[in-house]
Amino acid sequence: MKKVTITDVAEHAGVSVTTVSMVLGNKGRISQDTADKVNQAVADLGYVRNRAAANLRSNSSEIVGLILKDISDPYYAQVAAGLCEETEKQGYMVFLAQSGNDEKFEQCMLTMARQGVGGIAFCPTNENQQVNADVLKAHNLPLVCISRASVNQQIDYVGPDNASAAKMATEHLIAKGHRRIAYVGGKSSSLCRAERIGGYCSTLMQFGLPFKPEWVVECDAGQAPAASAVKELLLNHPQISAVLCHYSSTAVGAVHGAHRAGRDVGNDTLFSKEVSIVGFDAMQDAELTEPPITFVNSDAKEIGRQAAKRLIEQLEKNDETPRKIIIAPTLTNA
Repeated sequence: MKKVTITDVAEHAGVSVTTVSMVLGNKGRISQDTADKVNQAVADLGYVRNRAAANLRSNSSEIVGLILKDISDPYYAQVAAGLCEETEKQGYMVFLAQSGNDEKFEQCMLTMARQGVGGIAFCPTNENQQVNADVLKAHNLPLVCISRASVNQQIDYVGPDNASAAKMATEHLIAKGHRRIAYVGGKSSSLCRAERIGGYCSTLMQFGLPFKPEWVVECDAGQAPAASAVKELLLNHPQISAVLCHYSSTAVGAVHGAHRAGRDVGNDTLFSKEVSIVGFDAMQDAELTEPPITFVNSDAKEIGRQAAKRLIEQLEKNDETPRKIIIAPTLTNA
């Protein structure tokens, strides 16, 4: 079948091609009667507008890009969900790409720029990625960085308040009567972890409690590494009565590690019979623990929504002044 063109629509409606273009683009002063004729012609002929070509002509786009390191990461999947909800609400669609590493990240940026996206929200390939603002801005696109830790100040940033989250978690445990609190998970190279440990340490000092480096333990993400790390920690330091866990999966693994060390999980601090566990950013794998784990959450969906709003602000209002948007944490008390 012959492809229906805008000229065919114009002839069918008895108007000019310019009038059809104005109706489809919702621009100019067109009478309702004329608009109805054009829309009816579009429906009769089954015309499909080439939005990519229209975007090029108008130097605008209804598509925004989103680059994630790993689309299976539960945290960033929630970020993506929030961003998609907000962009679709405002009439935009999302072009999603998975970067994996630094080299592919640059390729994703270039490909999206070539495809004519209106702007790009991106998550660095790692928490310590040095984002080159000049290289990114060379694409002449609005940009928003979504990350778990602060990055380049020359680019819009949306993320959590890690120090406040750790302070909230530590204060919660202190209020429960804990005085010997450990931190498990993450790597020393992680900026997110450094910010959280800063909040944890300053809170201990504020309350005159001991900060012991041997109670701060690194381990890989995942339940198995966390279970091993917590078991060894509690066997070597049985006086510990509470553990802050860097990842949601670390908190779940910590429950198993405590059991393997012969400890119960709960809030009874009497004679250190039980160990309390608090995690960050609860995900589905933590919903079925018994007893339920307390979490301090930085709403990942809201982070995505705010990133979308900021990206669209740049697109529609030409607001290029870099902004830093921080999402406050909340405590989910078990």
